[in-house]
Amino acid sequence: MKRKTTERIIEGGLAFSGAFTIVVTLGIIWVLFSESVNFFKEVSIVDFLTDTEWTPLFTQKHYGILPLLTGTLLTTLIAIGTAMPVGLIIAIYLSEYAPKNFRSRVKPVMEVLAAIPTVVYGFFALTVVTPFLQSFIPGVETFNALSAGLVMGIMIVPMISSLSEDALFAVPKSLREASYGMGATRFQTSFKVIVPAASSGILVSMILAIGRAIGETMVVAVAAGQQPLFTFDPRQGIETITAYIVQVSLGDVQHGSLEYNTIFAAGITLFIFTFILNHISYWLKKRFHEKYE
Repeated sequence: MKRKTTERIIEGGLAFSGAFTIVVTLGIIWVLFSESVNFFKEVSIVDFLTDTEWTPLFTQKHYGILPLLTGTLLTTLIAIGTAMPVGLIIAIYLSEYAPKNFRSRVKPVMEVLAAIPTVVYGFFALTVVTPFLQSFIPGVETFNALSAGLVMGIMIVPMISSLSEDALFAVPKSLREASYGMGATRFQTSFKVIVPAASSGILVSMILAIGRAIGETMVVAVAAGQQPLFTFDPRQGIETITAYIVQVSLGDVQHGSLEYNTIFAAGITLFIFTFILNHISYWLKKRFHEKYE
């Protein structure tokens, strides 16, 4: 009797947790949608999606989201281009090559990087990485997308390496033994057997890292600047969606004004973008899982 009561309490707690998560998500969607409606009553959604200028706080007002969107994508691409190969190589080494003692010691140390406040990463990018880049890359501005993206990449390396290493380590030993039995080397086994078998987990880690980079705020706010320019030149200063939201939220913009409502329009754009990304990751994970099952 006592055991059944305990199980019911646990089941109820799990159900409440799941329902609470759904309610919070729906609440966020409702706030973004309801406030964005007030914005789009005064601004054409066509201009919002196609205009290449974003100056809602200036005298000549433009409400094109493209500069913020390209700034977000530019820093994210640089971050993923930095973190993906590094994180995957680290994961393969820890899973397939490193001694067990070394793996058990190094992995927790690497994960400490994830505990460093992001504002520290931002100042590191501004005071260390940017001057270093300026020493050999001409035209790099004080605030630029390149240094912000590189440091964001360093920041998300632990996420990719840790999750990918877990996926690689979970591959059954029988696959490794079968590969060695066929005469394959450790390198061939790692890259032609283990990595494909763990591809769904590796892919999910990268998608999560992309989502982390897209939602990053302090690094880009400190190191990338607050210039909403429609550019793909990483040497220039840019502004991301999250940095703009912080700028307006902490500024002197009147609450309820059209300028203030721009943060909800930007927020729902970011939400839709990450929502699509999550669905793509789910579809890719399912497809790769079926392929190598």
